Amino acid sequence: MLRRHAAPLTLLALVAGLHLPAAAQDKVINLYSARHYQTDEALYNNFTKATGIKINRVDADDAGILARLKSEGSASPADVILLVDASRLWRAEQDGLFQPIRSKVLDERIPTTLRGEDKGQGPQWFGFSTRARVIVYNKASVKKDDVDTYEELADPKNKGKVCTRSGSHPYNLSLIGSLMEHLGPEKTEAWAKGVVANMARDPKGGDTDQIKAVASGECKVALTNTYYVARMMRSSKPEDREVVEKVAVVFPNQQSWGAHVNIAGGAVAKNAKNRELAVQFLEYLSSDEAQNYFANGNNEYAAVKSTKLSNPALEALGSFKSELIPISVAGANQGKVQQLLDRVGFK
Repeated sequence: MLRRHAAPLTLLALVAGLHLPAAAQDKVINLYSARHYQTDEALYNNFTKATGIKINRVDADDAGILARLKSEGSASPADVILLVDASRLWRAEQDGLFQPIRSKVLDERIPTTLRGEDKGQGPQWFGFSTRARVIVYNKASVKKDDVDTYEELADPKNKGKVCTRSGSHPYNLSLIGSLMEHLGPEKTEAWAKGVVANMARDPKGGDTDQIKAVASGECKVALTNTYYVARMMRSSKPEDREVVEKVAVVFPNQQSWGAHVNIAGGAVAKNAKNRELAVQFLEYLSSDEAQNYFANGNNEYAAVKSTKLSNPALEALGSFKSELIPISVAGANQGKVQQLLDRVGFK
């Protein structure tokens, strides 16, 4: 009898708190994101408009997201994870927080150097935007030729001139992890020791703080990611423009292996309940539309090489040669790098 009364049964199910069949429910993915950029709002809204898939978002920093995933375990509602550094993505993979992804779209559009290692079932994460780790210097007191390689940051000629954020910050862990591939462990440790000897002050603050310190004369040279520089170049604040006028940027190692490039990337959570929708979202992040938002809206470089650049700040910085080692390798070296930093006192 009840089967002949579909409408009353549906009402009864709702009253009883029972779940409707999946076909009757809205399509939704749960996104845990460490990206906190206004332009990303347009990304999410456009994805929903194009696909009908709604996004429930949890924002936190990378460490907070990874801690939450671990505490939630198999009960986690997370479908997609977005993080902003290769070392963090690699660590999450090692901690068993992601799952392999097989996607023809991602394989075709994202370079192999910007994704996790494929151990036979597909990579567990992909990079969707990049940023170069460059050197900024005070134009009034430093010559470009004295700071156009990472190695020169450790040269005695730059003693008392260098400032940096914490060596243990993932941006620096990834950079030094890549240096370890290029120079070898012993030379990289000697380099880190030299950088410590050349510091104008103890490491502190973020990348923007380093740029301001160079402009003010507190130090003469520093490391930063390109999008921090580009953001200040495009700023309408007079104080930011004043800082930019006092500093110059160099892409390091253009005559050798090229500048270190890091990523912001995404993965499907290990216990994702909406796996197919999650992969669809990641594929969207590789689309021309999304790549344009990353490059021209948020001052990052696109992961997809065919993306047309129309960002005046990035265009002003110019083209550059980037290193070719897989970013996953730099991330995998972070444990050895941290031990190295502890030995040389790079706080």
